Amino acid sequence: MVRTSVALSAITGIPTKLTRIRETRPTNGLSKQHTTAIKAVADMTGSKAEGNTVGSSELTFYPGNEEHSFPPLDIGSAGSISLVLQAVLLAARKNKKKLTIDITGGTNVMWAPPLDSYELVLFPLMKRMGINAHLNIIERGFYPIGGGHVKVTLDPIGKIAPLEVNALGSLKYIKVRCFIQHLSERIAKEMVDACVRTIGDEYEIEIEVQNCTGNSRGAGLVLVANYENGKLSSNVLTSRGHSTEQSGVDAAKDLLQEMNAGSTMDVHTADQLLPYMAMADGKSSFVVSRISKHLLSQMDTLESFLNVRFGVERKSDGYHFSVSSEGYP
Repeated sequence: MVRTSVALSAITGIPTKLTRIRETRPTNGLSKQHTTAIKAVADMTGSKAEGNTVGSSELTFYPGNEEHSFPPLDIGSAGSISLVLQAVLLAARKNKKKLTIDITGGTNVMWAPPLDSYELVLFPLMKRMGINAHLNIIERGFYPIGGGHVKVTLDPIGKIAPLEVNALGSLKYIKVRCFIQHLSERIAKEMVDACVRTIGDEYEIEIEVQNCTGNSRGAGLVLVANYENGKLSSNVLTSRGHSTEQSGVDAAKDLLQEMNAGSTMDVHTADQLLPYMAMADGKSSFVVSRISKHLLSQMDTLESFLNVRFGVERKSDGYHFSVSSEGYP
């Protein structure tokens, strides 16, 4: 809600005040990734943010109407780069020039989308809407050190086309991307082998193993089922007390469950695409297996700023969403 509200405020010119920020979380108030995102949006749009400090429970954002580039961003921790990008890319909706973002922080951290899912799922779907974003992971950053380095470019966004993913069509192949950094290659092999074994031999599988460099240490998997008309994904990070083999099994089971649920879009991708659907010129639609709190909060926030209508219908194969927009702004 914080990231989307600030970005939409910058786009629409509507000032916004947020209170009781993250009051039910173990650590209340704005986190480092929030303050980085808010400052970047403010700098980029000539806006003013009051209360933009770590731990702050209130924020007031006064939108500007300018367009600036900004210096490299450093979250200063393993705070999620992907979550910062959510706000910055959305706030660039009306930019007339190509946006370049050079950012340091966490590339693969708990409770946030891995940047691999942006590259392999989110950005390709955005491209179908006429939005061209490109991502280069230079170094990976894991908790608690971070230090991941990423460069992202976004072309100026013109008219946004609606995205209808009502049926996935036939499955083409499943991509398995495994990444390790300062860990034994045995870990990658165990994860991939367990993952492939769990998926089974009825699907075509493409395997990519990245042995990365950077200051931090970690490993994980990102899986993408590539269909004729869409993509479904899952991911996992290694952690203490959880075997590498079990990590591979978990990622595979999560993907298979999504594939068998009737979904045409995984719920994490859906809540990230929803703001762009709400600004598309026409009706978008998709099916998710469940409705997350993030998806609900996105709907509430978008309705506060934009002339958009959402429809949700529960059917045997999942929740069918429709997003009707007049293309503003």
